[in-house]
Amino acid sequence: MLKSENTAYPLYVKLTMILISIIAITYISVIIKEVLSPLLFGLLFSILLLPAAGFFETKLKFSRSGASAVSVLLLLLSIVAVMLLLGSQITKLAQDLPLLQEQVNTSLHGIQKWISTKMHINIDKQMAYIQTATTNIKAVSPSVIGSTFLSLSSILLFLVFVILDTFFMLLYRRRLLKFLVDIFDKEYTATVYDIVSTSQNIIRKYVVGLFLQMSTVAAVCCTVFLMLGIKYAILLGLITAIFNIVPYIGIFSALLLNVLITFATTAVAGKVILVIITVVVMHLVDSNILLPVIVGSKVKINAFITLLGVVLGEMIWGISGMFLSIPVIAILKIIFDRIETLQPWGHLLGDEKFVKKKIIVTAENKPLEEDTVL
Repeated sequence: MLKSENTAYPLYVKLTMILISIIAITYISVIIKEVLSPLLFGLLFSILLLPAAGFFETKLKFSRSGASAVSVLLLLLSIVAVMLLLGSQITKLAQDLPLLQEQVNTSLHGIQKWISTKMHINIDKQMAYIQTATTNIKAVSPSVIGSTFLSLSSILLFLVFVILDTFFMLLYRRRLLKFLVDIFDKEYTATVYDIVSTSQNIIRKYVVGLFLQMSTVAAVCCTVFLMLGIKYAILLGLITAIFNIVPYIGIFSALLLNVLITFATTAVAGKVILVIITVVVMHLVDSNILLPVIVGSKVKINAFITLLGVVLGEMIWGISGMFLSIPVIAILKIIFDRIETLQPWGHLLGDEKFVKKKIIVTAENKPLEEDTVL
């Protein structure tokens, strides 16, 4: 356990220093997002690929660079396979856009009649609102197309940086570990190795568990949607699996997309309801059965900190921040638990039960200690 010098500062000074540190770290994180975000993804992927790189290097006698390159190539092939599968499904959806537009128009016509009957807003006024919205959309469509192209270019560039960062972290992993050991005093060397080893094991098991969880959810949802005769069943299943790994927020995004696509591709309201039931039931099963069994309790973070981390991650880094929030909090908790003065923060992040010593005074006025689980 690391022990830092405990200087007696007043409470208001400590709180001020903590607040300034949090603001500074957050500001720097926003400024260097383009560098730090792919770097953290590269760290996660390098931890995930470390056993494979070690196998190629020790068992197959590859060089360090060769083992790292082959491991990263396997990761790249997996990412490309998923992107091709998603791309083929989205291409089919794009080919059916005229039919989807016709279906949406038919559905909107029915909604207009219902609004006219129930809310007494005539169809002419509704069409005027729709015409105004359509005009605004047409006015901004060139900028939207340009933004979409820039977003696609940014995603591809982001993936390139992630792959490069993963490769170099695997290649220079011993140098990085030596750097972490050398910046602390020798008396803390064992603790540094303990933090690094524990972080690697927990993050690797967590990431592997997420992949298994996502694969299970995708397989079940695709099968159910195919049995129900839902169009674009594979696309809907993949959307549910990918968004479901984002705690709390992902299920609502997946449900909204599934409902919109199903509503646009079928006139049967019963199928939309079945899709909603399938997604909700799958989420409940995943949260209460799959997640504890597959992912397990490797990352002991309480629900409130999880939700707060996802929201703050999205505010700071967008979608990438939502995915990175849980692993980053897990690493911080491991560090906090091993530094004496930071242990209260580790307790705040965690989800463990604590044993409090309760003092009981006997008839002989002798105090006894009783363990009370909070």
